[in-house]
Amino acid sequence: MERRGVTIWFTGLSGAGKTTITKALADKLVQYNYPIELLDGDVVRQNLTKGLGFSKEDRDENIRRIGFVANLLTRHGVMVLVSAISPYRDMRQEVRGKIGNFVEVFVNAPLATCEARDVKGLYKKARAGEIKSFTGIDDPYEAPLNPEVECRTDLETLEESLAKVLAKLEELGYFSSSALV
Repeated sequence: MERRGVTIWFTGLSGAGKTTITKALADKLVQYNYPIELLDGDVVRQNLTKGLGFSKEDRDENIRRIGFVANLLTRHGVMVLVSAISPYRDMRQEVRGKIGNFVEVFVNAPLATCEARDVKGLYKKARAGEIKSFTGIDDPYEAPLNPEVECRTDLETLEESLAKVLAKLEELGYFSSSALV
């Protein structure tokens, strides 16, 4: 089977489970000998997009830069796993249009669930007014209208979410589970 690059874009609120599912997927895909790269929003902000704030313009630029790197890697046959809040629908569509081989995964959990999982204390700080323009609190999150996959992390296990993503990738022809090494 020919290996085609693809960007799998995990979007959702902070605390929804994007990074958790992304890391589990990466661990699983290693078994298929697929070249993979993880672009985690937190790590990207410390490096590639350091200095950008959280205004709409800065968030858009953050997503453009992640999309640019994802596109380069995808063109070279890499399976790129992006885990980024990416709150604005139009920016996700712009990146999808540039990359082409793009699978959007909506990691969906209610705001209350995300706040309860708030390991970094970000929601608490946002509610206290210490963080401005926080997605889901005082800045909008525009849920995908037609994601290829929706993972309801408040209702399903990590294994169930992972199985949904793997099934979609197999359905789209990115790998065959019968080719497991």
